[in-house]
Amino acid sequence: MKISLIGCGCGSGTLTGEAAEAIRSADALIGAPRLLEQFPEAEKKIPAQAAKEIAAALSCLSCDEVCVLFSGDSGFYSGARLLIPLLPENSEWRVFPGISSLQLLAARLGEPWQNWRLCSAHGVDCDPVWEVCHGEKVFFLTGGKLGPAELCGLLTEAGLGLLSVVVGELLGCPEEQIHRGTAEAFSQMKLSPLSCMLAEAAPRRKRRTPGLPDAEFERTEKVPMTKQEVRATALAKLGVGPEDTCWDIGTGTGSVAVELALQTREVWAVERDWEALQTAARNREKHGAWNLHLKKGGAPEALEGLPKPDAVFIGGSGGQLEKIIEKIYDVNPKARICVSVIALETLQCALECLRKPGYETEVCQIAVSRSRPAGELTMMLAQNPVYLITGRPE
Repeated sequence: MKISLIGCGCGSGTLTGEAAEAIRSADALIGAPRLLEQFPEAEKKIPAQAAKEIAAALSCLSCDEVCVLFSGDSGFYSGARLLIPLLPENSEWRVFPGISSLQLLAARLGEPWQNWRLCSAHGVDCDPVWEVCHGEKVFFLTGGKLGPAELCGLLTEAGLGLLSVVVGELLGCPEEQIHRGTAEAFSQMKLSPLSCMLAEAAPRRKRRTPGLPDAEFERTEKVPMTKQEVRATALAKLGVGPEDTCWDIGTGTGSVAVELALQTREVWAVERDWEALQTAARNREKHGAWNLHLKKGGAPEALEGLPKPDAVFIGGSGGQLEKIIEKIYDVNPKARICVSVIALETLQCALECLRKPGYETEVCQIAVSRSRPAGELTMMLAQNPVYLITGRPE
């Protein structure tokens, strides 16, 4: 049996000539009902969509040539990749590409797409806030629970309501439309499930090594801030990566949370003081740390319901350090923890709390002196020493 895996493009008008010839010579077509309807002349049509369902249909056929139809391009988030391992061992198969909605939208806009960031929200989890934080336009295949309205709703919630967005609706069909607007406007619109979306890159500071200058953060007299050298060391001790989810407990001005957000996938920061939370929100916007989520409340209660962390920074515990560490361990015993303290008594408490569940601990003292003018001379002014206690699973 010869099996052709056909990328049908965006409607019959975008079908390649090679694919059209394969369909004309096929004894049977298999695919979603919407795709089969495009070929009324075909004598034998078998509706099937899931890879296992298609494989089962193929095993029951005894004809010479079969075409399996897929929307868009067979190599771009297509079900073809799932079907290939399930094809009969004695079959001869070939893949035919199609014109995807990505290509069609780029053509309609008159733009090249080679520098776009490509992702799918079609029936899979997708974090649009994280996707737009890479300095590139982002193309989204949409569908299922995440259509353009839902994706734009998430962008709006993150503070990106004014982000420019283009939606291609029913591309390749007579009803095709190209919509332009903001994420906030699209979050209120009802569009066809057969839509794709292009979002501008979110405004965001240029990526650099951790340890932003203190002067780049907004501060208030009553809200403490972790200083530059301590922030840089804390991120190094936590060893955060681009796919990590992080917690910042007792975020204060949000300086550590912002630095974490610029290096990782997402950060959840909790703070019980309203003034501190407002300051953190301004720093979040100033640095374009849109993947930073702020939550008012005291730990450990405020940690309930947050996504599982890979790394946790504790800048303030409100006297609840033991319960906070117990909560972290319950949620993810493999999470890396860094506690910042200035008092010797809290240092000892942190060590005991981390060792109790079995973490391997390390203490780092940071004693920084900074220069200041003294007339025509320069003198060094010592800062208060800070202790970073890290806990890693053994």
